[in-house]
Formats: sequence, structure tokens, C-alpha cells
Amino acid sequence: MGSEMEAAPVLSTPDDRILEATQPVPTQTSQALSDDELSITYDIERTLKEIRQARYKRIALQFPDDMLPDAPRIFQLLSRGLNSTEIVGNNGTSAETNGGADAEVTQSVSQLSLDENGQKWSPRLYILADTSYGTCCVDEVAAEHVDADVVVHYGRSCLSPTARLPVIYVFTHMPLSIDPVVEAFKTTYPDPAANVIIAADVTYTGHVSEVYQRLVADGYTNLFATEVAHDPSSAIPNRTVPASVKESPETLSEWQLFHISDPPTALLLTLASRVAAIHIYPTNGPNNNNVKPLPASTSAALRRRYALTTRLTTVPVWGILINTLSVKNYLGIVNHVKEKIATAGKKSYMFVVGKLNAAKVANFSEIGGWVVIGCWESSLVDSTDFWKPVITPFELELALQGDAERVWTGSWQSNFQALLDQPTGELDEDATSNGATMDDQEDDMSEPESAPPEFDLRTGRYVSHSRPMRDPAPRASAVDGSSGPSAARALARRTKGDLAMIGGAVSPGAEYLRSQRTWTGLGSDFDIRYDEEDQSDSTLVKEGRKGIARGYTVGESGERH
Repeated sequence: MGSEMEAAPVLSTPDDRILEATQPVPTQTSQALSDDELSITYDIERTLKEIRQARYKRIALQFPDDMLPDAPRIFQLLSRGLNSTEIVGNNGTSAETNGGADAEVTQSVSQLSLDENGQKWSPRLYILADTSYGTCCVDEVAAEHVDADVVVHYGRSCLSPTARLPVIYVFTHMPLSIDPVVEAFKTTYPDPAANVIIAADVTYTGHVSEVYQRLVADGYTNLFATEVAHDPSSAIPNRTVPASVKESPETLSEWQLFHISDPPTALLLTLASRVAAIHIYPTNGPNNNNVKPLPASTSAALRRRYALTTRLTTVPVWGILINTLSVKNYLGIVNHVKEKIATAGKKSYMFVVGKLNAAKVANFSEIGGWVVIGCWESSLVDSTDFWKPVITPFELELALQGDAERVWTGSWQSNFQALLDQPTGELDEDATSNGATMDDQEDDMSEPESAPPEFDLRTGRYVSHSRPMRDPAPRASAVDGSSGPSAARALARRTKGDLAMIGGAVSPGAEYLRSQRTWTGLGSDFDIRYDEEDQSDSTLVKEGRKGIARGYTVGESGERH
């Protein structure tokens, strides 16, 4: 199961490293490319066509970090094309028209320069230099800051359906030598009758058709060339599948997959139990005849994910990390996860932290495990450097099941929409039966310590409070929920052995804060008063310093510092 951290990681940089110079991050640049080559790579012609047809007025351009150096030149090419009524060709230059169909196209473009009110159509472009979450997702949050009508997303994409804004996807066209790919394919599959699906990353998907045609010409008879499809729930996420697989998805196990370029780990784990075998052709190596595909071994990764899931079975407090605000139906999976955790008798807290890193989530030491709500790619997080493990909604459902019900079949699901589409009975049958048994046992118990303990695989010990929300409520309450508005915000200290209550509800987070946290945050240099009716002598809020750093005043005295 690997080593486990014994203490939370250090969240600050040592003071002796503040003045050290950092090495610049190497970035790819295409300054050597001409405007013609850049226009082909970034599909300028198609982008201009879609913007003109829809008459978008405010266009947000979203670039990943490695493509940001090209953003100014792309901005200039699009600006010149939108401000001109001439037809912009694939090479980025204007094309002359001379009657016929070309003249009709020019006339239609001229008409599109006016909006519905007869005013001049003046589109504006905005570069999104940073993303709120992962670069594979469309950043609708940043786009709404400029009131954008559409987002042009460049580079790799998870193709998750968006919630609000339309999207123009530009995958960019990466170069690829076809001859080494064909030779590597023949070496891997010497039988011309083998059932093989040819797929590629979205940046290389334009080469799949050419590879397929070359192999068919060489005698291969049972090949299928995939195309991009905006459907993460497909048998092969975001790719088309053979007709036989559409009719019977289980027949996908009769096919092998040949993937050009390294696929995301989420895709490998998803397909590991669906196809017969996966072979990867790496595109980051030298292009020569000696390049061979690498067989994809995902069994070790799947075993690690299962071990991670079984380690979290006794976690009493869960954290729900919102890692997207753009993916469609993300609120549905949030509610689904909250209900699952509550049904299991555990407590959950929701967090929105932007881009996920170990330092952010380590601040919440009372959280025993995290579940990420994001796109089908970003939900899979390598949490080896994290204080507490991070899992997906699919893995959470396995962790919440009892030891008798949890069965690992080897299949793995990345898209949370598949969980929402499953019949409710299949998801809740085991949890309901297990929960009913637990409730029946706990109804007759008068003390939380009497709850049956659960075995923790991490420590090899029994845990008594793995389901704190199923503990019976204390018989005496120091805070009356109907006493007034302040009751909902009051933190009540219970007798020894009881949980802390907020507004009459059990709060494991408040209990952890009261009993185990050694530092409770800034502004806690006064004692919190519990169970007192008279709060008139509580600490008053005082006016602090104000003004700019070189000259500020204190209070009403006006004394300048």
C-alpha cells in the first residue's frame, strides 16, 4: 500500500530560499514558424468561419501554458481576419474572388459585418492567460469575467459538455511521420485479420485516417479508424466505435487498441477492462524505423487504486473537492456524492480551491479522505504527495460499501455521468441493506462508544467512530435550536465523550477543532465562551489601521505612522 505520511507537509518556503533565483520553465515556441504554418497548425480559417457564421461579438481564446507564447500571433491573425471582409485562406493570406461561388461567399461575409440592429459588427478578442482549473476543461469562469459569447479552446481537451457557453475546439495539428507508425503497427500485429482499433490523441487525430488507408492497402482487413466524438460516456471515451460495438458494447473485448501518442491515465484505466490489449506508439521519441510500440500495463495502476480505496473504508469525515464549474451536470454529481456519504453515516464538507495541490488541502487536517468532482480526466489525481488520499466518485462508492459487498471486478469508471445514469436501485441496494442493519443495531444503544467498531486496514486496529453521523444524539443539548438566530452559529461544548454540536446537528469538524487542533487560526487570541446566556462582555471588534503602507492612521486619533 506504500508508505503513509506521519505529519502534514510543510506549507511554506524556508526563509533562506526566498532570494534564490529560480530556473525558468522551458516552454515550446513557434517563432520559427511562418504565418502560413501557424495558420494551419491553429486552424485559423475554420475558427474565423465559425465566428462569422454565429456573429460572436466577444471571443475568449483559451491557451494551455505551453501554447501561451503563440497567443499574441494567433490574436493578430484572428484580428486581421475578423476586421477584413476578404476570405482568409488556409495559408493565412487573403484570396481574391472573381465571380461565381466565390463572389457569393464574399457577399455573405460582407453581410455578416452588420448585426441584427444594422450596426457594424465589431468582434473583440480576449486571451485567457490562466485557467481556473485544468487546461483540458473549458474555463467558463474566466470567460464570464469578460462577458464572452464563445470560448475558443486550443490544445488537448477532455471534451466534457459545457454548462453555459458554446465552444470552438481547435486541437492543433501536430506533425507525425507515417512510415514509422505503419512499420510499428505491422511489427505488433503480424496477422492481417486481427481486430484492431486505431486511435490517437486529439492533437494527432488527423493522421489516423492516413495510417488506416496505408494499412488497408497493405492487406489488413479488420481495422477500424476512430474519429473524435464529443461523448465521454462512449465505450471509448470521445471516440467513435465499430458498428458491432454500438449494438453490443461487451463485444469491445474482442478488439485490440493501437493508440498513437501517450493517452491520459484515466483513459488507460477505463479501457483496461474493455479491450483485449492496448499498445501505445510514443510520439515523443525519435522518428525512425526502430521505434516500436510499448505495451500498456495498467494492472499495477488498478491494484494501487483498489488498495487506496480499501484504505479509506473507515474514514469518518470526507472532503468534496469541486474541481470544475463548467462541466455539465457537476451539481448533480455533487448532490449524489453528498447523499452517498450521508447514507453511509459519515460527514462531508465541500471545498472549492481552484487548481488542486497538496498545500491547499493539507490545511484541513480533520478530513480523512477527498473525492474530486471534475471532468473524466482531471478526477484521477496522483495523491502520493498529498496529506490524505484523493479518489474519484466511482471509487468513493466502493469505499462506502461494506466488506461483504465490496467486489473488485477490475473495471474502472472515470466519467461521473455513468454513475448518475445507473438505476438507483443498483446503487443503493447494498448501502440501504447495510444501513438498515446498522440503524437497527444502534437504535437500542445509549452511548456512541457502544457502536460496533470497524477494522481499519491502514493501522490494523478497530475504529469506534468511523460513522459519526449514525451515533445517537446526546440526550441533553446545551443549545436550543429554537432559541434564536444565533443558535445556528453557536458552538456548544458537550460533556466528555459526546460530539460537538452546531445548531443542534453533529459536527465532526467542530469536534476536531475543539479536541485536536493546536492552532485555530488568526484572531483566536481570546477564549471562546460556551453555554453562557450573557455575552455582553465578549471581545469587541476594534477598528484597525487604514491607509497606504507609507502613511496610515490608527483609529480616530488620526495619528500618522
